[in-house]
Amino acid sequence: MTVKSGSPALARLLTDFRTGKPAALARAVSIVENHRVGFDTLLATLHPLVGRARRVGITGPPGAGKSTLTTRLALAYRATGLRVGIVAVDPTSPFTGGALLGDRIRMEEVALDPGVFIRSMATRGSLGGLAMATREVCDVLDAFGMDVILLETVGVGQSELDIARAADTTLVVLVPESGDAIQTLKAGVMEIADVFTVNKADRPGADRLRNDIELMLGLRTGLSTHLPAHHGVDRRNISDKDAMRDAMNPARAARAAALEADPEHWTPPVLRSVAANGEGTADIIDALDRHIRYLERSGELVQRRRQRLRERVMEVVEQQLRERLWQDAETRTWLEAQISALAAGDITPFAVADSLRARSGALLTGV
Repeated sequence: MTVKSGSPALARLLTDFRTGKPAALARAVSIVENHRVGFDTLLATLHPLVGRARRVGITGPPGAGKSTLTTRLALAYRATGLRVGIVAVDPTSPFTGGALLGDRIRMEEVALDPGVFIRSMATRGSLGGLAMATREVCDVLDAFGMDVILLETVGVGQSELDIARAADTTLVVLVPESGDAIQTLKAGVMEIADVFTVNKADRPGADRLRNDIELMLGLRTGLSTHLPAHHGVDRRNISDKDAMRDAMNPARAARAAALEADPEHWTPPVLRSVAANGEGTADIIDALDRHIRYLERSGELVQRRRQRLRERVMEVVEQQLRERLWQDAETRTWLEAQISALAAGDITPFAVADSLRARSGALLTGV
């Protein structure tokens, strides 16, 4: 379906969209995701309606239980009457280029709920854990009136940093099996978290992983240096489990003290969950709610969303320049003619790039 500006097809689609018809939402998402003719017109029309939904990113290593946890969160939000959009980024099929739809199958508990819309998207070569059009699809869901949008990344490891730029709150899901000391010190995914949860916490090693994360957070912020080392602690005098954990992990105790001293400061909580049976879901929902209130109170929510718009403009410009340049047959022919001189070492890639920009000014500006 094409939606050229002013076309009857666009008018019908927008009418159905505004009246809340799910089929219209599905068509709009498909148009935007695949960048079909008129997708930019559709996004421009919906733009004034964007900005009301909360966007929660859910990321972590493969096998962490992200899809199951996403389902539990969706069920919890629906229990309060909120409408939920789910964008689940799946691996790309090597045959069709589409999503393998594994996430949608695992979310069967909410798949038939009329208050939930699920879209599986293929990464299509994107290395940031999200598909190229993820933010655009979230805009469509936002404009449709979803209250909460859950973005689940594909689960590719440390490269999933795009989620922090696409979401208001980022939930990082880890499991005991990935809980060695090296894992907790990885800079990429660990530093984007607003909330942590150790899922499958009924397995051995879960408490150790939580302590390792607490220690990593304390070292990163320097808070752990404010307490003496825990060597020599007399465990016989400590009966409370949490107090014992604090005594054996000074970083955790330091972060707790810092939070008590400055309640306005956000410290990523490290929670536990067993998504398979719903354990810990209420605590995660509470942490996500507290974080969005913190963002609103501190003004950080406005800043994050303004940065998202700024990056979106940059993405659009880069995309348009790439398409105009590399889809131009004359440009490709000219570049091919430079390859022999490049291979012989007579010119450099930088010199070719400079020449290409100089000769492509009109093409790039559309003049």
